[in-house]
Amino acid sequence: MPSLKKSALAAIGALAVTALALTGCASNGGASAGGADATIRIGSLYEPVNLSNTAGGGQGVTEALTGNVYEALYRLNDDGTTEPLLATGYEVSDDGLTYTFTLRDDVTFHSGKALTSADVKSSVEAVVAPESQSARKSSLEVVADIATPDDQTVVFTLNERSISFPYLLTYIWIVNSEATDLENSEDGTGPYTLGEWKRGSTLTLERWDDYWGDAAKNAEVVYNYFTDATAEDTALQSGRIDLITSVQNPDSLPQFEDSGNFTITDGQSTTKELLAFNDRVAPFDDVKVRQAIYSAIDREKLLGAIWGDYGTVIGSMVPPTDPWYEDLNDLNAYDPDRTKSLLEEAGLGDGFEFTLDTPSYDPHPAVAEFLQSELKKVGVTVDINTISADEWYTKVFQEHDFEATLQEHVNDRDVVWYGNPDFYWGYDNPQVAQWIDQAEQAETEAEQTELLKQANRQIAGDAASAWLYLYPQIVVAADTVSGYPVNGLNSQFFAYNIVKE
Repeated sequence: MPSLKKSALAAIGALAVTALALTGCASNGGASAGGADATIRIGSLYEPVNLSNTAGGGQGVTEALTGNVYEALYRLNDDGTTEPLLATGYEVSDDGLTYTFTLRDDVTFHSGKALTSADVKSSVEAVVAPESQSARKSSLEVVADIATPDDQTVVFTLNERSISFPYLLTYIWIVNSEATDLENSEDGTGPYTLGEWKRGSTLTLERWDDYWGDAAKNAEVVYNYFTDATAEDTALQSGRIDLITSVQNPDSLPQFEDSGNFTITDGQSTTKELLAFNDRVAPFDDVKVRQAIYSAIDREKLLGAIWGDYGTVIGSMVPPTDPWYEDLNDLNAYDPDRTKSLLEEAGLGDGFEFTLDTPSYDPHPAVAEFLQSELKKVGVTVDINTISADEWYTKVFQEHDFEATLQEHVNDRDVVWYGNPDFYWGYDNPQVAQWIDQAEQAETEAEQTELLKQANRQIAGDAASAWLYLYPQIVVAADTVSGYPVNGLNSQFFAYNIVKE
């Protein structure tokens, strides 16, 4: 399952309402003192659904636990590079089918058990298990066998070449194979242990003194959860929290700019806002209808309405940070006359009506209303059906019971999901699937890049979905804190380098 920001989806919260809608705030009513024993209070709109990355924990569990509580064989850094973490390195066979990883020999889990190859094996097996909801489950099904010849060696045998395999392993938390109840507790190897989780309010991480690597630079991290962005902003202004991981209310930025007490960082995001069609059902099984709808949407106007001067208009699933990015905005550019011509060709010259299943959290309702207004101009009626995040996951992602929907996809390198006809949007192009498969089996990164560019051009040309814009990644922090990550790669938010004066 993709990291669709909150299980396969994201609980992005809110441009609107009132500070009274506050769900969480700093539990002691004020920010802590600085130094090595500081408590870092983080504001977030993404509370975990549960604490598992294979049971639909969502964006919130990735943000709070990845790299902080759980670690992988390799780490995806904030700049997009990868480096060894729990592994010291790997060797790959000449045919690209066997990867042999060597583990560090000084790592223990929070329970005190030593890390072994058996833990790596069970962690990967959990990701590809039938019940798994992991973002990279389908990609890791390439693993045919996992051998553990000794405690420090893991040998992966693949059923076909996978040039992305080491990168894919950055997603896999290495969990104690003996741990239980992982939806409510943890047993990782990271620099923090789980403290108290007050559902609907806060989640606390505590520095672990027995960590194998460099100790966290702060003693404690408290994620404070909000359902309303305005309330979150108020908490930062008043000092109840120290920073906001991802601002969802651009109208609030002037107050932080003008105060002189905050730093605003506009990083690189990989989060795409999609109008996803169900390509299996009429009329969206017709490429001309999808192209028509896409060309009816003034994306520049939409982006300005939602994000002001922030964010980026995109014409495909591939963000600029992916190696195979190309600017494809012109393929289905805003052109209402083109829309009308395409609808005529599709036999829908008099227009049509469809239901747009819209997640209830912002900015989706505002985006839905904008689309409803834009499409009305070309004779298309949009009925907005507002649903919760959990309803979205069941109705849309699992049951494929929808005509069109809004959703944000956070992962980088996720254009490959258009090669899977069983994915929720149902895009089925055998040539695209072949290119994506060949790209993964490529022997060089240059070959992989060219094949994925071909695939992406076709996907974009077919308007498999309508990619509306790329979210900005805006972190706002008090000037007294530093060392926080600034890019929104896959929702992770490493907290261990954050310091407070």
